[in-house]
Amino acid sequence: MTRMTVMPCDRRTLLRAAAGAALLAGVPLKPLLAAADLAATDGDDWAAAFDAALARDPSLIGWQGNGVERDVADAAVSGAWPAELRGAFYRNGPGSQSVGGRRYRHWFDGDGLVHRWGIGGGRVSYRARYVATRKRMAEAAAGRALTGAFGTHWDGLPFGTPPDAMNPANISVLPLAGKLLALWEAGSAYDLDPATLATAGERVWRRDLAGMPFSAHPKTDPDGTVWNFGVDYPSGRLFVWRVGADGALKRCAEIPERHPGMLHDMAVTERHILFLLAPYTIDPARWGTVPFLDAHRWQPDAPLRAVAVDKDTLAVVRRWELPAGFGFHFGNAWEEADGTIRCDFCLAPDAGLVDRTLRLVMRGERADSAPPRITLITLHPDGRTAVEPLSAGLAEFPRVDPRMVGRRNRALFHLERRVDGTGPWLGAVVRRDMETGAVDRYDHPPGIIAEEMVFVPRPGSQAEGDGWLLGTVLAVGETADRSRTGLALFDAARLSAGPVAQAWLDAPLPLGFHGAFAPA
Repeated sequence: MTRMTVMPCDRRTLLRAAAGAALLAGVPLKPLLAAADLAATDGDDWAAAFDAALARDPSLIGWQGNGVERDVADAAVSGAWPAELRGAFYRNGPGSQSVGGRRYRHWFDGDGLVHRWGIGGGRVSYRARYVATRKRMAEAAAGRALTGAFGTHWDGLPFGTPPDAMNPANISVLPLAGKLLALWEAGSAYDLDPATLATAGERVWRRDLAGMPFSAHPKTDPDGTVWNFGVDYPSGRLFVWRVGADGALKRCAEIPERHPGMLHDMAVTERHILFLLAPYTIDPARWGTVPFLDAHRWQPDAPLRAVAVDKDTLAVVRRWELPAGFGFHFGNAWEEADGTIRCDFCLAPDAGLVDRTLRLVMRGERADSAPPRITLITLHPDGRTAVEPLSAGLAEFPRVDPRMVGRRNRALFHLERRVDGTGPWLGAVVRRDMETGAVDRYDHPPGIIAEEMVFVPRPGSQAEGDGWLLGTVLAVGETADRSRTGLALFDAARLSAGPVAQAWLDAPLPLGFHGAFAPA
């Protein structure tokens, strides 16, 4: 093994960072413009194109971006909400997809809208508030866009905006020591009140770390330790955060590895942090002249690099090379006695999902891209690797029982398309047995779009997989104004039986990204 020196964080090098990345989906579609052509169509009326498409296809309502702040004391409940299930389910995502009358050009660009579903006593309440970021407050005061975004840039705006000036805080949430953090990829976390969702301001972990990127996919060990990362763009310097269960910063340091490109997620084993670094990296010649997304170039002949970092020393201890591939999300990772690391990851052969599919949906178009599939990746100590696809087609948003993070898990939960291929986007909830390969699944009726489900352990139980899956669904009506969003609860051991309980609003919510449950 090669061990290398760990370098401390340097805030000054991070202030030139650009925007970060986020999430997923996938549907069939027609050929489209090259990314550079899309970035150059400043005069095109994306809002009019989207509205016309929405009138034909109500399933696009989740990308309209007309999220509103509201409170609902009692959602319309059905089924039996378990008495022992008490707490709050939070989800984050882009709530508004326009600013100053201009529509964003990528799903990842809109301002963060955090949703809170309060659960207890058989009742479900709902609250939504926008994160009062620097960006949102400044643009509201100006009545116009002041900065570009991950996949959008308009004429007349500067490039090279400092990351926290363009931070929409729109990707995920982290309940931590009685607080709630709203997370983005390339800038500060925002502190929110977990009950009211009022924004308290940017989280400053330590004065010299103000503005350091704290990414949107932290991993929490079973003992409550939180691990996260941040990337400095365009240099690709990679930083690791360690935060205690009490919410106090334990460490932030640069590791001896660089990745000047998109990095959305990481995994942890009991001893290591694992990164998969895709060959989708920044072209220095384009940096500072196009949106962050369009500065990237796919390199099909370059490897997907796997890097293992020792949790104690933050030294890189192993590296592997795999065939080119791209993905957003890990389910879990674990390590065997001989040092072999295995992980499940949503792997696609290229980056078409992020640079085509999730961009064109903002114009109401559906663009073909190679779908990510649940894939088991094996990394041997001697450098050998193996890649084994587990799902036949599109699969995303993998989750495990949080008590199994970093340990060998048997149950993996994720979303897929309906088994008959009908219905918009992701419509099936799946439990996959990682030992036998057996699958238990529930296919929502056509017209239901499922969002990421989170696992909630049953109080008092220690058995893996004993608990519930909880997440939101968008029911698409015959017309967009007849759609609505609901919260669905499944017994995680019997998904095929369908939801055991649901709670419905009277209107649709914008589709979001990631969520978390905080027990009462």
